[in-house]
Amino acid sequence: MSIAIAVTSADLVLPPTDQHTPGAHVLTPPEKQDFPAALDEIGRALDQHGYLIAVYPTTTPLPTVQRLHAVRAMLETDRMALLPSALPPLGTAVLIRQLRQLSVCDFSPGVLGASARLLAHYIYAGALLASGSRLAKVPVTLPASQEPARPSGRSCAVLAGPTPQLVRPEGGATLAGPQFSTSLTYATGSIGSDWVTATLARRWQVQALHPVPLPEESAAWWATGKLVEFAAAVPDVSLLYQMVSSMRQEACHWCGLSLIGDRCAFCSSPLVPMERRPRAITPSHRPALVTGPSGQAG
Repeated sequence: MSIAIAVTSADLVLPPTDQHTPGAHVLTPPEKQDFPAALDEIGRALDQHGYLIAVYPTTTPLPTVQRLHAVRAMLETDRMALLPSALPPLGTAVLIRQLRQLSVCDFSPGVLGASARLLAHYIYAGALLASGSRLAKVPVTLPASQEPARPSGRSCAVLAGPTPQLVRPEGGATLAGPQFSTSLTYATGSIGSDWVTATLARRWQVQALHPVPLPEESAAWWATGKLVEFAAAVPDVSLLYQMVSSMRQEACHWCGLSLIGDRCAFCSSPLVPMERRPRAITPSHRPALVTGPSGQAG
């Protein structure tokens, strides 16, 4: 069975960078369909693909998130994963594109779902802002040698992840970038993109530029519509495959799916530490009687 990637907004589905990347299923928002219709929509997607990985920003309206969890509970399925992303809107869209790329590889559903946390760590997501006076979602301040407080009224370049950072682009400073080959996806608001496409791209040594429309949620996330949002990430599916396949795989003790990292993407069960796992019983040490949870002999 295949693995489908689902999203909560159409602008989270970026154009593919190769001919093999599949699309994504855009879920209908609660205000446009009733609950039985939502059950039918996701039920049909599960019947068609087998497994569904739904990725949504952490800023997604609460009714939408509640609807997703309610549908999953009513369908009583362990084949639907719900993955929130704390990346900015364009960074989340780039992460989703990477998951779409990997969905056609030979990864199991549990490994693909768990890979989202790994991939997010290697996405350099940020924005050039005309003003950072209302910026609240990224815990950054200018260095004390430049200004003691949060910037206001002047342009600033902000990196939300993997490590928050903020600089003044007009001072010649630049953001700390990736130490590996990337492509740069960018979306322009109502300011020029030259600093991102020329200065930043050159200093980060990006291999390709991909302009896309600005996501609808970007202005609210960055607290201004005067911005250029960007995200640098590994574009090559073969490199992404190597990153994920090099990780140690474990079996989820609750649902049995394979996973990487410390938590199952489908049932949210944490990985049991080695020291807490039951020791294997050898034939020479097998107990004469095994009791179940009720205390009765099994």
